[in-house]
Amino acid sequence: MKLIVDMNLTPRWVGLLVDAGIEARHWSTLGANNAPDSEIMAYARANDYVVLTHDLDFSAILAATHGDKPSVVQIRADDVSPNVIGLQVIAALKQMVSELESGALLTVDPNRTRVRLLPLQIATDG
Repeated sequence: MKLIVDMNLTPRWVGLLVDAGIEARHWSTLGANNAPDSEIMAYARANDYVVLTHDLDFSAILAATHGDKPSVVQIRADDVSPNVIGLQVIAALKQMVSELESGALLTVDPNRTRVRLLPLQIATDG
């Protein structure tokens, strides 16, 4: 599994992930700092990356496009620094490897971790 760390997260995430045995690159080393989320998503899809972000726009893109890739890991916490929530994120990544490789939206917050398989399905009353 390879991760792109979004611009809204510190590049320090890369070191933590690499130390945990996870290949990772910060978007600032791959593309323009002001690139739209859609460009990051397209790059991740074309190059088989998972996107690590604090931005809800990525899940909105997946929902709107019914995309099955790339997988997105969103951190939902007030403090998204790697020294605060990093170990929880790494544990979730390692636990959900097969889901992320197949296509998933993984949400990690201080209280729980949730995974939804892609493409996202809109809930309907039945």
